[in-house]
Amino acid sequence: MSDKSTVLSREEREEFLSEPHIAALSVASGDEGRAPLTLPIWYQYEPGGDLWVMTATASRKAELLTRAGRFSLMVDRLVPTVRYVSVEGPIVSAEPATPEQLEEITRRYLPPEKVAAYVETATATFGDQTVFRMKPQRWLATDLGA
Repeated sequence: MSDKSTVLSREEREEFLSEPHIAALSVASGDEGRAPLTLPIWYQYEPGGDLWVMTATASRKAELLTRAGRFSLMVDRLVPTVRYVSVEGPIVSAEPATPEQLEEITRRYLPPEKVAAYVETATATFGDQTVFRMKPQRWLATDLGA
């Protein structure tokens, strides 16, 4: 890695976050002395807007998100340079996920020929899902170089 790191501009960090990376979501566990729950997750984001994630309504993750009222998300890459964006903020809404939202987020991550099968499997496996929307407030974004 080079000695030079560069803090990303607002446009660079928002563009990077809008790419389909697998994110690490962290939410307070609510238990004193216990680390936050941190899990990989798909997310959706367009520059300047809210970020959203979807999870099973009956999951521990959904329970903790509801209780904490905020979460953080971190995405990174290694090529062509080591770059990361971390964003944290309040949950501004939580609503039942629609079939259209499930299809939208699936299309973001999977090739077109795999979308229908995944949506069918996810619907059967996860049951009701909730979409949590977060208003990005705090950003850390750096390119660490090659």
